[in-house]
Amino acid sequence: MDLSKTILTDLKEQEHTLPSLLQKNKLNLILFYNTNCLGCTGRAIPLAYKLDQEYSFLSLIVIHSNFRKELFTKDEVLSVFTGQESPIPIYRELRHELYDTFNCEGTPHWVLMNDKEEILHSFFGSQEGAQIKLQYAIDEFEAEFS
Repeated sequence: MDLSKTILTDLKEQEHTLPSLLQKNKLNLILFYNTNCLGCTGRAIPLAYKLDQEYSFLSLIVIHSNFRKELFTKDEVLSVFTGQESPIPIYRELRHELYDTFNCEGTPHWVLMNDKEEILHSFFGSQEGAQIKLQYAIDEFEAEFS
C-alpha cells in the first residue's frame, strides 16, 4: 500500500502525508474519526488525548475522515472542542482514502503502526471493550518503544 498518495490537511491548511507524520522509534497510534460520530467525539478523542499525555513512546495521529460530498470546515471539526481549539493535531483527508486503505470498520477506528509502515494492530470502537483492547495493545509494545 502506498500511503504517500493521500494528502492530509491540518487545521492550518498545511499538507502532509501519513508517512511524513509517522515518528521514528515510536509506537504510532492513528485514530480515524468523524465529527458526526458521538463515540468518536465523546470517548475516542478524549481517550486518545489521555494516552498521548500518558505514554511518551506513543505518537498520536488523528485523522478526520470525510464521508459526505462537501468537506468539513475547520470550524465544524473544532466545534466539538471547548473553546473551539483542539489540544491535539488533527488532519483531514479529502474523502476516506486512508480509512479505506486500512479497511476500517467504522469510526472510531484505531491503528497501531511502527515507523516502517507496518500495521501492528487495527480495531474498531470506543466503548469499554475497545478501550481495553487498545490498552493491551499499547502495553504489548511498551518495552519495545520506550
